[in-house]
Amino acid sequence: MLHVRSIWNGAISFGLVSIPIKLVNATESHSISFRQIHTEDGGRIRYRKFCELEDREVTGQEIGKGYEDADGTIIPISDEDLSRLPIPTARTIEIVAFVPGDRIDPLQMDAAYYLAAGGAPAAKPYTLLREALKRSNKVAIAKFALRGRERLGMLRVVGDAIAMHGLLWPDEVRAPEGVAPDTGVTVRDKELDLADALMDTLGEVDLEDLHDEYREAVEEVIAAKAAGEAPPEAPEPERAGKVLDLMAALENSVRAARESRGEQPEEEAEVKRLPQGSRSAPKETGGKKSTSTAKKTAAKKTASSARKSTAKTGRSAKTGQDAKAGQDAKKSTAKKTPAKKAPAKKTSSRKRSA
Repeated sequence: MLHVRSIWNGAISFGLVSIPIKLVNATESHSISFRQIHTEDGGRIRYRKFCELEDREVTGQEIGKGYEDADGTIIPISDEDLSRLPIPTARTIEIVAFVPGDRIDPLQMDAAYYLAAGGAPAAKPYTLLREALKRSNKVAIAKFALRGRERLGMLRVVGDAIAMHGLLWPDEVRAPEGVAPDTGVTVRDKELDLADALMDTLGEVDLEDLHDEYREAVEEVIAAKAAGEAPPEAPEPERAGKVLDLMAALENSVRAARESRGEQPEEEAEVKRLPQGSRSAPKETGGKKSTSTAKKTAAKKTASSARKSTAKTGRSAKTGQDAKAGQDAKKSTAKKTPAKKAPAKKTSSRKRSA
């Protein structure tokens, strides 16, 4: 890291302790960059900087900063002018507070930097600040100036180094107004249970195993065209059917996640049939629903028959028959299961009572 060019030199102000440091970028971009070309002949398209007064191209060494006033007047501002700003953060990372890390909203996170100790004399105070941050389980909030503006920063320990995350000012973070759905939606417990099951099945991931597949695909295309070959064609994407049932979508997602991990799929939960007019569900799911409906209908008929039989027996007992005649009537009722003979049984009962 020390061989990387520093982008800012200054000091950390820790109370009355000053720690010389160098600011180094903690991240790097691996994205593939493209040049603009003339499509007819492949010539490079370049932007050249011209001076309006002299009407000639100027070099980078001749270019400086200037502020345009309301009347169009340009006021030159040099780097030396900015280095003499009457604020303590011009060349200092001034620590203003120590707070728990969870107090920082991730939306405020900006660019990340490493703070390298500026020479041997900075080793001891640098280590002191690092160990103090470790023991307190807190992060340091600081103010510093970089690239023409004052910024907020959060200092935390990463390994044996101190890292600083640039923070946006609170008024630079927009409120999430108009983002959430404005219609009332009710989420059932069963839907939440399936969502929890899907989260548990997907589990955790080692971020080191993730990679940029888009960049790899672009590199393959570049290599093929450089070799005079046809670039690889993307496979035809599968057509995803319209999701008509959230429960079915969640169940299918859980099943697919378990199968991808080599787990045996558990017994499928029943999925309610959609209202008429919607697209029909897959055949497998429909078969299960039909079977379930038939079972429920048969169960209702059986219960209804049992209730009717019980009612008839009760009416027969109220006619004043003796215990033996009542038992004979019950046996006769049990043997005569067809419903068509029920009227005859009622008639004989009335004759005996007469």
